[in-house]
Amino acid sequence: MSVFSSASTSAPASAATATTSTTASAASASRQPTQAELLDFARRVAADAELIASLPLDPEGRTWVRLEGPAGSEAWLIGWPPGTGTGWHDHADSVGAFVTAAGELTENSLAARLPTDGWKTLELTDDVDRERRLPAGRGRSFGRHHVHEVLNGSTERHAISVHAYYPPLPRIRRYSRSGQTLRLEQIERPEDWQ
Repeated sequence: MSVFSSASTSAPASAATATTSTTASAASASRQPTQAELLDFARRVAADAELIASLPLDPEGRTWVRLEGPAGSEAWLIGWPPGTGTGWHDHADSVGAFVTAAGELTENSLAARLPTDGWKTLELTDDVDRERRLPAGRGRSFGRHHVHEVLNGSTERHAISVHAYYPPLPRIRRYSRSGQTLRLEQIERPEDWQ
């Protein structure tokens, strides 16, 4: 797979190129990948020890490298320093999957379908919270408008994960949360993080 670009929250990492033996057929490139196919891709990449070891890790902030995903999907290899996380967000109209390649991540998510637009604040019911612990080799897929946060709860170890989305992320909505109140704070577009 080709690496398109690299970035870091504190200092840009240099662009790199990595290859694996996976190739997409012309037939699969002409259709949308399923959530299961994105999860399978993330698992295969997470098992590539050489690629995982090549990710530059920064003790101050997350690092990431963009990868070529299957059938036109967007994929990322992400390094998580101890104690870092994403904050609450969704991926708008994209479906996705991610797998922990090293360390352990925790995903907190909402088991509720939120309105897609037209709101700034929502009161959540008491039964919507879900937590998943994802050690190395474990992952999950998710559908459109999935609201979650991903955390590296370790105080000592980096975690590394592989993420894939289809269609490529059109936007990310960021939320703040206080108790059961969820507030839309910001909408990011691809040019904000590439």
